[in-house]
Amino acid sequence: MIQRKSKREIDMMKEAGDLLVAIHKEIRKMIKPGVTTKEIDDFVERYLAEHGATPEQKGYSGYPYATCASINDEICHGFPREEALVNGDLVTIDMVVNLNGGLADSAWTYVVGEPDEKTQHLLDVTKTSLYKGIEQAKVGNRIGDIGHAIQQYAEAEGLSVVRDFTGHGIGPTIHEQPHIPHFGLPGKGTRLKEGMAITIEPMLNEGSWHSKMDDNNWTARTIDGGRSAQFEHTIIVTKDGPLILTEQDDE
Repeated sequence: MIQRKSKREIDMMKEAGDLLVAIHKEIRKMIKPGVTTKEIDDFVERYLAEHGATPEQKGYSGYPYATCASINDEICHGFPREEALVNGDLVTIDMVVNLNGGLADSAWTYVVGEPDEKTQHLLDVTKTSLYKGIEQAKVGNRIGDIGHAIQQYAEAEGLSVVRDFTGHGIGPTIHEQPHIPHFGLPGKGTRLKEGMAITIEPMLNEGSWHSKMDDNNWTARTIDGGRSAQFEHTIIVTKDGPLILTEQDDE
């Protein structure tokens, strides 16, 4: 069942989104050679506690951390670790904030040091594909319109779109209906209605879109060792167009 959100629920999610954005801006400053993703995870947990919030994904189906931290060929759900990041690494930090019952979810891929041309291409195309998907999140459109816009752009730029993990509805629980694939056909799938809260979170790979699972049964990585990037926003479908609750590009 798809739940459409009330104004009160949307306002609560906005507050969670603002806190999540503030955390990502602090993480942006932390990303440098020598830092560990465990240090980032510890920071996020402290920051949330200081602001009266909790990491919603910690404990979800047994997941043990406040964040997912996926490095290089890891597509998603990477475990934070004590291994220091080195120049040239890509690291995706994904988290779900619960602030007084309002949820917000966002992932962002960071590069350690200065990116080379190939790395910058991966980041730019993945981020642009996110916004191309968001543009389609309008009342009356269908979920397939979102996925088609992302897939068409990404594949034209020489990257592949991960099929095994999708966006989703969100609030009051972490994963709700509907699923939001980042590939598909226009005019297909569930029709978007005012008040729907969803995440759009394309994961693009340099090589094959296929994934394999690590022994921890959480971390997915590319089958060919190619690197992966992800950008994610939580949005509300409104009569005036998509409302992004986790926008951080205001500087």
